[in-house]
Amino acid sequence: MRISLLSDELSPTVAIVPARAGSKRIPGKNIKPFLGTPLISRTIETLRKSQIFDRIVVSTDGVDIAEIATAAGADVPFVRPADLSDDYATTDAVIRHAIQQVEAEGTTLGFVCVAYPGAILSTADDFRRSYELIRGDEYDFVFTATSFPYPIQRALKRHSDGSCEMFEPAELLTRSQDLEEAFHDAGQFYWGRRDAWASGKAVFTSRSLMYELPRHRVQDIDTPQDWERAELLYRLLELSDVN
Repeated sequence: MRISLLSDELSPTVAIVPARAGSKRIPGKNIKPFLGTPLISRTIETLRKSQIFDRIVVSTDGVDIAEIATAAGADVPFVRPADLSDDYATTDAVIRHAIQQVEAEGTTLGFVCVAYPGAILSTADDFRRSYELIRGDEYDFVFTATSFPYPIQRALKRHSDGSCEMFEPAELLTRSQDLEEAFHDAGQFYWGRRDAWASGKAVFTSRSLMYELPRHRVQDIDTPQDWERAELLYRLLELSDVN
């Protein structure tokens, strides 16, 4: 059940979870048991706990994914077509297709949150706090980001012969505390206005706002080693109750 945060908010707030079946590096990744529970089910559970979504929609081409997502409380109202399920399909195209399919039922969406199945270190509170940010009038998107652990101005590049040099030699003697902090996309979830998604606007612009996550709660899950690290972090966060 959704808790309405604006009395005049009439358009549905929807989460879209893109989950194709053809994962290469971790076969069956989206439904593989993560500490005993399918990965996608954990993210759906967190989305439901946030109580801000009128609907949680999973975009998939996989029958098994659809069954598990439905059991977890999400809707799978369409099958993603093959041309949006290969290695070259972009997330933007997948989301535009999902919006079109949902709106074909007769409802115009409001705010849309794209949450990846691997966003298992994000919390219900993360979704609620970031939702508050997107509901203002200033931004088209709000996306998760985290800071680099080391100044990027001190980064090194390696040549083919093994030698190296700094990307920014002029910063060699600059004190680290005087270097500008840098951030990167955390790849967990992305809020956007319906029209911003539908028109294909770029996410990383001055019309976007970062929702910063601590580095200990950001982990890609692209390899078996990533998976093991994510499980370790998840266990530690459960034990320590650190956010």
